[in-house]
Amino acid sequence: MRGKLTVGALLAVIALLVGLGVWQLQRRTWKLALIAHTEAMLASPPVAAPGPARWPAIGSADLYRPVVASGRYRSGADTYVQAVTDFGGGYWVLTPLETDRGFTILVNRGFVPADLRGKAPPAPGVQSVRGLLRLSEPGGGFLRHNDPAGDRWYSRDVAAIAAARRLGRIAPYFIDANQPRTGWPRGGLTVVRFRNTHLVYALTWFGLALLVAVMAWRVRRR
Repeated sequence: MRGKLTVGALLAVIALLVGLGVWQLQRRTWKLALIAHTEAMLASPPVAAPGPARWPAIGSADLYRPVVASGRYRSGADTYVQAVTDFGGGYWVLTPLETDRGFTILVNRGFVPADLRGKAPPAPGVQSVRGLLRLSEPGGGFLRHNDPAGDRWYSRDVAAIAAARRLGRIAPYFIDANQPRTGWPRGGLTVVRFRNTHLVYALTWFGLALLVAVMAWRVRRR
């Protein structure tokens, strides 16, 4: 009786491991489709930054879409968000762009080292901004929450920054400006990378299932 229970338990474990392997293969299919979509998006020509009529539909399908917007930067409204890049530790500089279409877009003008905080004002006059559409990053970073009252930011949370700066009608996304990689802020540092190890995980689960199957066979022989 005990042997039957043991074999039954091992068969249940095998079924669970096989299910996990199949799930990882499904995840791999989804990830490959996402990578293909993103690569096609990055290669597409820029379009006008989405206006209010499109805001409710903005989602992951719009991520990394090349966009263009024109307007004037609001002076004295920069937000510095902690970041680490190939240049070391520092900040993303996010500045509201008051567009000629009657709404505001938060623009990540690029990265500055820590010693340049507060020393990278936006250019005056009408500016044309090209870059990639990015989705808001609410809450903060890992184990660190945004502190609007203390002006400490760990993620590019559009809604929270807009509330803290009283920006009014603002797009629910931000733009990573793709400026030449010279001077500060340093733009064009968007990292587009998707971790795709699902096949390795799937093979691991299937391998464990095979190992447990061998164990079940040996128990059954006894």
